Amino acid sequence: MHFRQFYVGCLAHASYLIGDGGNAVVVDPSRDVQMYLDEAALHGLTIRHVLETHLHADFVSGHRELAALTGATIAIGANADAQYPHQALREGDEIRVGDVRIRAIETPGHTPESISFLLYEHAADAQPWGALTGDTLFVGDVGRVDILSSRLPVGDLAGLMYESLHKLMQLPDATRVYPAHGAGSLCGRAISSERSSTIGQERATNAALKPRSREDFIAEITKDVPETPVYYLYSRDLNREGPPLRAGREVPPVLSGEVAQAALTDGALLLDTRTPAAYQALHPKGTLFVSLDGQYASWVGTIVKPTDRVLLLASEDRAEEAAMRLARVGYENILGRLSPEPEAWKAAGLAPAAMPAERAGSKPVGTRRVLDVRRRHEFEAGHIEHALHIPLAQLGDRVNELDRTAEWLVFCAAGYRATIAASILERAGFPKLTVAEGGMDAWHAAGMPVVQPA
Repeated sequence: MHFRQFYVGCLAHASYLIGDGGNAVVVDPSRDVQMYLDEAALHGLTIRHVLETHLHADFVSGHRELAALTGATIAIGANADAQYPHQALREGDEIRVGDVRIRAIETPGHTPESISFLLYEHAADAQPWGALTGDTLFVGDVGRVDILSSRLPVGDLAGLMYESLHKLMQLPDATRVYPAHGAGSLCGRAISSERSSTIGQERATNAALKPRSREDFIAEITKDVPETPVYYLYSRDLNREGPPLRAGREVPPVLSGEVAQAALTDGALLLDTRTPAAYQALHPKGTLFVSLDGQYASWVGTIVKPTDRVLLLASEDRAEEAAMRLARVGYENILGRLSPEPEAWKAAGLAPAAMPAERAGSKPVGTRRVLDVRRRHEFEAGHIEHALHIPLAQLGDRVNELDRTAEWLVFCAAGYRATIAASILERAGFPKLTVAEGGMDAWHAAGMPVVQPA
């Protein structure tokens, strides 16, 4: 059996190719499908099936793209009600890949249609080699059940998750566990950085699996959940309908100053994707900053609406990456690019500006106000005295809670989110902003005081 995990760090997304006997399947593919085609070609495999563990909300799947390029059959849980040609899977359905047997088991909870796939390395094997658990079981965590809260009762989904996890825990301890996400994904709350595990290891170490009643499990899994990005339901619906094909899409063109200015005047959003240092040194005033050097697509999907029209500010060598990573979450309303040269900004009617930054802990806060944009559990674990806490995901809707006449020092854990937050505040007209580089990590390293939890 040929088995390979592919990992897209920007979305903490894991997908898989399994092959044998000249044929292969791909499970939970990313939107940029060339890596699967290359892997199959390298090992003399033909992709026959594309398997989906569920309707993903955090990224747009490449299932239709792969099917169009290879003729493969898409297979997904019958309860997904997928609107494109597909094979509907139910409990016990099997797919053969050479001598490899893949068995579907229904594991609802994260979503109603969630399926896990048991892999049998040889068709006659009695015990599975491994399990692809989608967003049901992660390494060190289990899938969230609140993402569909506006459509389905959270308590009902949590009860289904309880039963699904008990089903998975019936598998032998040696069964390998390969989930659809790793650390950093918002589809869980505390996913480990390890990208695979075993049933035995999860049974012994996964806090979400400790013995408890159904009622206690439901109460635990539905509390202290992180924010749900605005694009999640949009992406899920797109995956159900069948995403448009991307083959032949060109890199967004560089727009003239006149055309860019007209687009911005008409309400388009300018998105600066360069490094934090480049943004801080000089940027078009009023641009929204989300660097490619981080969880770019996830944060854009958290603070930008899927229907917004976007102009990209990106270096020439990363323009295609900037567009592709947005396409992974269904953001394809890209009007074009603005050159990274300041002359082009002026031609578009944009004034150059700088964003002050200082190493966190290098000097006292003094009379400045501190804004902490980390998530709640991070803030509660320790923060600067008198800091105002507004999570980054909520900042755009809560800017009016801040004093516009004050000088603000903006903190996160390491600086990435603080720079995004500062750009949001600059767009809202705040004149006195400083990014705390290194964030709370640097603050702690400098031995500066923090308020500890009781």
